[in-house]
Amino acid sequence: MEQRQVGRSGLWVSRTALGAMTWGKDTSEEEAGQQLTAFVDAGGTLVDTADIYTGGQSERILGRLLRSAVRREDVVVATKTGHTPEGYRPVDASRKHLLASLDASLRRLQTDHVDLWQLHAFDPATPPEETLAAMEEAVSSGRARYVGTGNLEAWQFATLATWQRARPGRVPLVGAGAEYSLLNRGADRALRPALAAAGASLIAWSPLGRGVLSAKYRGGIPPNSRAAFPHMASYVEPYLDDRSRRVVESVCTAAEGLGVPPLAVALSWARDQEGVAAAVVGPRTVSQLEQILEVEAVELPPKIRDALDDATAAP
Repeated sequence: MEQRQVGRSGLWVSRTALGAMTWGKDTSEEEAGQQLTAFVDAGGTLVDTADIYTGGQSERILGRLLRSAVRREDVVVATKTGHTPEGYRPVDASRKHLLASLDASLRRLQTDHVDLWQLHAFDPATPPEETLAAMEEAVSSGRARYVGTGNLEAWQFATLATWQRARPGRVPLVGAGAEYSLLNRGADRALRPALAAAGASLIAWSPLGRGVLSAKYRGGIPPNSRAAFPHMASYVEPYLDDRSRRVVESVCTAAEGLGVPPLAVALSWARDQEGVAAAVVGPRTVSQLEQILEVEAVELPPKIRDALDDATAAP
């Protein structure tokens, strides 16, 4: 699998990343182990989790698998912090919370460091310099190798990046995560330019439009799909509208012309956009992951990429 540089840093990751958001709920530990083994065997390195995924179970499962299923040195572990679902405020990017949450993540992951530690959400109540100082301490202490951000707006990322550039001995923000697909091109408007200006990369999550771009919902809602699960239906429903259906038809037309599945077209489009270091996929089953891994050999012809760009451009 192709490895890519994240920003202008020394961190390199596989251009397809394995997301662990469902581990411990919709994906059992046994199936997660099978996924991780298949992913690493295929040359994948970047595994994405967060301290809040499945109440910490995602990190715990990954931690056990790093000791039993694969070698720790073969995996680039990325986790996130900042959300406080049980706290008195929803987001906390204070020095106290960030460093305590990192130590808790390390215990769950059973490792002495994470390779990429990301600020999952912006905290308007905490000064940017305090947040950045905590991230710098994580790196200087060896608990994190590199730092970045998660789901921040462009202006929020730019605020942190501006403060960070002004700090002596600064630790750069190497990348930012954002939802990015043919159904959601919001990052094109401001975030991708902001990242380019800061020398950082985009880590695109949900490149398959929450599963909709695989065309599985073309004829309705399959009984074993995310949209059929009560706890996930609201996550998928925004992409089951008329505009999304038109985009899916465009993807299917391109797929038929190339002789590949629709998910190959959608994933290749997002994965190979300029400035994207990796596209994070979140398969629930091994069979889904195997289909995704087959996309590694697919490269979209320029004419098809241009046609999809035109068909999905934001108004």
